[in-house]
Order: sequence, then C-alpha cells, then structure tokens
Amino acid sequence: MEQQEKKLLAAKASLDYVKSGSVVGVGTGSTVNAFIDLMPSIMNRIEAVVSSSRQSTERMEGLGIEVSTLNATGDIDIYIDGADEATKHMHLIKGGGGALTREKIVAGASRKFVCIIDDSKQVGMLGGFPLPVEVIPMAQSFVARKMVKMRGQPIWREGFVTDNGNHILDIHNLQITNPLEMESRINQIPGVVTVGIFAHRPADVLIVASDKGVRAMGH
Repeated sequence: MEQQEKKLLAAKASLDYVKSGSVVGVGTGSTVNAFIDLMPSIMNRIEAVVSSSRQSTERMEGLGIEVSTLNATGDIDIYIDGADEATKHMHLIKGGGGALTREKIVAGASRKFVCIIDDSKQVGMLGGFPLPVEVIPMAQSFVARKMVKMRGQPIWREGFVTDNGNHILDIHNLQITNPLEMESRINQIPGVVTVGIFAHRPADVLIVASDKGVRAMGH
C-alpha cells in the first residue's frame, strides 16, 4: 500500500471522532490535507473550525469551509493533526512543515487531540527526525550554541520564515530519551518560541495506518 493511501485511511478513521456540534482544530501537513479533503462530508457535525496554519486555512477556504480564530471560538473539542514522529506513549515530534507553534497552541486549547499518521512515523524513541525549534531571528545563533551543548547539531532552515515571522533550527542527532524533560529544557532557552516536542500535551488518540489497515491507540 502506498503512503498516500495510508494517509487517507488514517484521515478517514479520524472522522468518527468528530461528534455533532464540535469545534474542530485542524493541523497542517500531507496527512491532514487528506482529512481536509474529507471535511465537506462531515460539515453538518461541525460548529466551527480553527486552523493551525495559513496553508491549511487556504485549503479549507478553497473547499468553501469558513475558518474561525481561536480567540473567537474559545476551547476546541477535537484537534486533528499529523506528526513527523510518534511513540507508543503518544509523545510526538512535529514541525516538519514549520507550523509547530500554532499547532502547539491549538493542541493546548483542545479537549481531545487525535493524531493521524502512517506507520513510517511510528518510532521507539524520538529524535531520528530532526527536531524543529522555532526561534526569534535575533536569538538564532545563541539558541544554536545551546543546542550544540546539548549534543545536537543545529541546521538553520534557510529561506523559510514561519507564519509568525520567525526562523526554524532543525536539530539533528538528538536522542530524546526523556521527551518531557527535553521539551521543558529547550523551551526555557530565551529566544525559543516553541520546540517541536509534544510531550507535555501529547496525543490522546494515535491512529496508525499500515498495510494491515488502521489501528487506534488511546481513547
């Protein structure tokens, strides 16, 4: 089964979690795009939609879906998003697409976070995928030096600016044995806007699509 098919399977499985009258948060990325394309079929259940990126907003508006702001909706009932890596503890690395700060805000405001992935994203330990860190441009070199001290290899994502006007450092070769501790530690560095470890707010449900079909972990 091709990866695209798996992404579609995971996206389809997440539709069941959207209950009638829900305020839905929508993430960013190729798996989420599959979910967005299915959204018109469930709009009768959706009260309002909040987006985590300009890219997702544009895709939804292109389908005639009205996108609200988090400030206007208040808390979100369910947040659907993908991940670059996920463990069985529901800890994630996100931010390959660069929307990590808004994704973390929407995840934090959500009662339930459903993460949809294909099995290539499932790992025993986080860190194989370079860890994105959004930084205020002035702090880029300073934060990079701190990452080197933590035995990471920071690479500036050149030519990329986040929706918030910031830069991203991708940290290679980090072994993230304790995601909770690492998330807190990196977030404490002045100039860091957000780190792409989602451990303090992990996924509540992890939907994994593989050649054998779809399985859901969590509740």
